[in-house]
Amino acid sequence: MKHLDRITFASLLGLLLLCGCEDEGMDVLDVEIPAGYALSAGTSTNFLRSSKAYDMEAPWVAGRYASRFTNGDGLYDDVRTSGNGLGGGLGPVYAGYSCGSCHRNAGRTQPTLWSEGGSGSSGFSSMLVYVSRKNGAFFQDYGRVLHDQAIYGVEPEGKVSVTYRTQKFRFPDGEEYELCAPSYSISEWYADSIRPEDLFCTVRIPLRHVGMGQMMALDTREIEALAAKSNYPEYGISGRCNYITEKGVTGVGLSGNKAQHLDLTVELGFSSDMGVTNSRYPEEICEGQAQVNQGSMMGLAYDQLDISAEDMEDVDLYMQALGVPARRDVDDPQVVRGEQMFYEAKCHLCHVTTLHTKTRGTTLLNGTHLPWLGGQTIHPYSDFLLHDMGSEIMGVGLNDNYVSGLARGNEWRTTPLWGIGLQEVVNGHTYFLHDGRARNFVEAIMWHGGEGEASKNLFKNMPKADRDALVRFLQSL
Repeated sequence: MKHLDRITFASLLGLLLLCGCEDEGMDVLDVEIPAGYALSAGTSTNFLRSSKAYDMEAPWVAGRYASRFTNGDGLYDDVRTSGNGLGGGLGPVYAGYSCGSCHRNAGRTQPTLWSEGGSGSSGFSSMLVYVSRKNGAFFQDYGRVLHDQAIYGVEPEGKVSVTYRTQKFRFPDGEEYELCAPSYSISEWYADSIRPEDLFCTVRIPLRHVGMGQMMALDTREIEALAAKSNYPEYGISGRCNYITEKGVTGVGLSGNKAQHLDLTVELGFSSDMGVTNSRYPEEICEGQAQVNQGSMMGLAYDQLDISAEDMEDVDLYMQALGVPARRDVDDPQVVRGEQMFYEAKCHLCHVTTLHTKTRGTTLLNGTHLPWLGGQTIHPYSDFLLHDMGSEIMGVGLNDNYVSGLARGNEWRTTPLWGIGLQEVVNGHTYFLHDGRARNFVEAIMWHGGEGEASKNLFKNMPKADRDALVRFLQSL
């Protein structure tokens, strides 16, 4: 098997000795990597197979960056409480009480959709619920996100319930598989109830925070070039960029399920997900709602920012400086066979195996430069483009009717696959796709529609041994 970049674990650790330079990137050493592994993210690759595989700093992190990484890690994981001050600022309404409550170990906390049938009962739900009118407008009393948690004395905006309708299918060779189609409903509205016929509701479980720094450092000219040539009419594939304007800048969206953001949305996450005010979002998320008045009567102060720009940048640094798990078991015969099946099913046309980062790396939200992320050959297994995935299956499909920038409801960014094989180890579950409806790799593949239809059918018609090998290959990523 050919590896474009080769590096030993000891050599990666040795890079720590070189990290005193703040303004220059570092070359990848041309030496062998440990047997059975393949480099995923240049100098940010780690070789962990444990529950900390997503949640360990890259080998280049040292000096003051190490202390800032530790601070960002703490702010990411620490439980927020109501009121202002250190560790405060939660609410009045919120979705999760910390970044880590939904992104356990920088991964995907098991969604309460399956464990509790909807909104969680322990202060978080490990999901976001977007609500809008069927004409795309937001509801005045709710905004774009339904906050199903609240601090003491304040009402949550509503509660989500899900039911799953199952149906069995067969592969041509007779093996059975099952798909689960979700149906969502919202009750306990804090204000006037919204009729189901007036409502679009889409649910998102958390994304894995794997390779965030490399994603932010991508050379977007390469992404645009992929969009220009990713027209494969024989397979019905034609990806496109989602151009986004944020902070007065227009660029290629990379972050989020629909590539709807230009950055990692740290400031937005603190505001919208936890109700933590900050310099970019100084108003409470429920400004103008009854919750603000209720909180004021309880003596809660809403007249100061809950987190500083410096602390938010440390969270941004933590996310961008996380190591990326190396591929494992790359010499296993079944994995090698599965990789061949991955290409034969044309999965690589969207899940592009190799991309490159800009020479100078990336810049954090408050201006700190990370040159170590620059000039790297990386293997995210994504083109970061939008693709139509919305063909109906079981009367529904992957069209959530939610528009994000240029992305229509049936369009989704190609999910990066690096680290996906460790999700069960890190987070204890194998729920996949944007709302966790797929319970394993096979179900995730068989939910592919639209531009993913051809690959799904190629997989569907493989012999069982080849289907199993392709799944084993995904488990090695």
